[in-house]
Amino acid sequence: MFGSQHQMDVALLERLIKEDLESGKLPVLLVANAGTPGAGHTDKLGRLKELCEQHSMWLHVEGVNLATLTLGYVSSSVLAATKCDSMTLTVGPWLGLPAVPAVTLYRHEDPSLSLAAGLTSSQAVEKLRALPLWLSLQYLGHDGIVERIKHASQLSQRLLENMKNQDYIKTSVEDELSSPVVVFKFSPELPRIDQMLHPAQVPSLTGNERDVCDTFNQWLGEQLAQLVPASGVDIVELEDEGTCVRFSPLMTSAGRLPKAMCVFAVSRANELSPSVLGTEVQDVDQLVDCLKMKIPVLMCTLQLRDEFEQEVKRTVGLSYVEDLGWPGLGVVRYEGQNESKPEKEAEKINNGLLKKLNELESDLSFSSGPEFGGEKNCVYIGMVTEDLDVSELVETIAATGREIEENSRLLENMTEIVRKGIQEAQVQLQKANEERLLEEGVLRQIPVVGSVLNWFSPFHASAKGRTFNLTAGSLESTEPTYVSKVQGTGITPPPTPTKGRSKQRLPGQKLFKRSLRSSDGFSETSSVSHLEDLDPRPGTSSARQENPEPLDESLHQSRETAEDPAVEQSQALGKEPTKSEEQESLR
Repeated sequence: MFGSQHQMDVALLERLIKEDLESGKLPVLLVANAGTPGAGHTDKLGRLKELCEQHSMWLHVEGVNLATLTLGYVSSSVLAATKCDSMTLTVGPWLGLPAVPAVTLYRHEDPSLSLAAGLTSSQAVEKLRALPLWLSLQYLGHDGIVERIKHASQLSQRLLENMKNQDYIKTSVEDELSSPVVVFKFSPELPRIDQMLHPAQVPSLTGNERDVCDTFNQWLGEQLAQLVPASGVDIVELEDEGTCVRFSPLMTSAGRLPKAMCVFAVSRANELSPSVLGTEVQDVDQLVDCLKMKIPVLMCTLQLRDEFEQEVKRTVGLSYVEDLGWPGLGVVRYEGQNESKPEKEAEKINNGLLKKLNELESDLSFSSGPEFGGEKNCVYIGMVTEDLDVSELVETIAATGREIEENSRLLENMTEIVRKGIQEAQVQLQKANEERLLEEGVLRQIPVVGSVLNWFSPFHASAKGRTFNLTAGSLESTEPTYVSKVQGTGITPPPTPTKGRSKQRLPGQKLFKRSLRSSDGFSETSSVSHLEDLDPRPGTSSARQENPEPLDESLHQSRETAEDPAVEQSQALGKEPTKSEEQESLR
C-alpha cells in the first residue's frame, strides 16, 4: 500500500514502473483494491487503468465494495472497476455461504485462450466445485442477492447517520451513500460544534496521547462486541488512524439458508459460518445506544488521569506507574516509607491491598493488570465516572497500604515479641514467689507448723495478674482492671481510632463518590422542613413561655381531683364539692 489515506499513490507507482523498465524488468500485473479489508477505501481505479494500458499491464481488482455493483446507486470510483481485466468476488461471506470458493471474472473474447492459459478447466470434477454456489444463486435469485447486499448497505448508512451528531466520535467512510463498511474511533478532540466555530483550535494528539487513545479504542471495541454480539463489530489497526472499530454488515448480516441448501454448501458440516450473525436494524440501534453510554465514561476517565497522577505523586508511600496500554484511570504501586524493600514483601503488601480494595463497596474495578506485559506488584484501576472523588480514592489506597504494612510487620515480629514476653513473665513470676515467701514468713512453709499457723491466723494474699501487650511487647499488671471492676469506675477507655478524614455520605451512596448538587439541595430543604415540623407555632410557644405556672397548677389540681373519688362523684353529679368533702379528701 503506497501513499496515505489507504489508497495507492499513483505518482509513486508510475515512478516505480519507470525504474523497473530502466533496470530491464517488465511489470506484468497490478492488483488494486475496491474496498480495502481494513477501512473499505477504494483506489483510483480509473487512473490506474490508464497507467496499465500505457505500460501494457494487467489490472486486477478485488474488495468488498464490488458487492455494491448490484445496486442502482454506485459511486464512480467503484464503477470504474468494470473496466478492469479481472476481478475477484468473495460471494460466500456476502451471502452467508460457508465453504464457497471465491469467483474470479476475466475479460476475454476467445474462450480458447483462457483455456490455454489455465483460467478455466474442461474436467467435470473441477466444475463440480461451483455446484454449491450455483445452487445457492438459483435459490436466492437476482432479487434475493440484491436485497441482501442492499440490506447491509442500509445498516451501514443507519449507523453512519446516527454517528454524525455524536461528539468525540470520528468516522472514516469513503462513500457515504453506498459504502458497506463503517470505521469509527473515539477521538478526544473538541465537540463538532466547537470544531465548526473554531477550526484552528482543534488540538493535535502527541505520541503518548495517541497511544492512550488507541488503548481506549481497543477497550471500546471489546465492550461493543461484548454488549452487542449480533453487530459483528471488530477492531482494526490502520496506519494513519491507529486503532479503530469496524462495522461491516456485509460480512455479518446475511441470513441463513435452508438446511437442504447447506448440504451442498458445506463440505464437512451442516452448519453455517460463525460469521453469519444476522445483523438487523435493532442491533444497529442497540450499538448506537451502547456507544452513547460508553463515550462519557471514556471522556471522564481521560480527564481524570492527570489528576490521579498528580494526587499519587503527592502522596507519601505511593508511586505512579505509567502504562499507556492500560484502559483505565491509572496504575499505582504501594511502596511505603522504605522503597528498597524485598520483592516478595512488596508483592505480599500489594496483593493484600488489591484484595482489600475489591472488598470495598464501590463501583470501581481493581485488578492486577493484564495477564501478559503488565507491571508487577501494582494495582490497576479501571474506567471511572464524573462523580469520582480522586483525592479520597488515593487517600484510601495509601491508608489501606499502611495498615497492611503495619500488620505485616507486626506478624513478622510476633515470634520475637512472644519469646521475650515469656522470658519476662518467668522472671516476674519468680520474683512474685520470692515476695510471697517473705510476706508469709518461714514458719508457714513448715508442713505441720504452717497448717496450725494458717488455721489460727489465715494469710490473705491479693491476686496479682499480668497481661501481655503484643503491640508494646511488655507485661502489664491487671490490678487497675480489678480495681475498676470492683469500684464500678476506672480508667476511661481510649477513644476508638477513626480515619483522619471522615466524609459524610448520603444513604445508599458508595465510596469514592462526590455528592451531587441536587442531592445536597434536597437534603438541606428536607432537614429544614423537618425542623419546622418539630418546632411549635410562634403563638403557642409565646403563650407557654409567659404563663408556665398556671399550667403547672392546673395539672396538679387535675391530678389531685383524679385521685379523689369523692370529688369525682360530685363532679359526675354536676355539683361542686362542699367544704366537708374537701377536708375529707385532704385527710
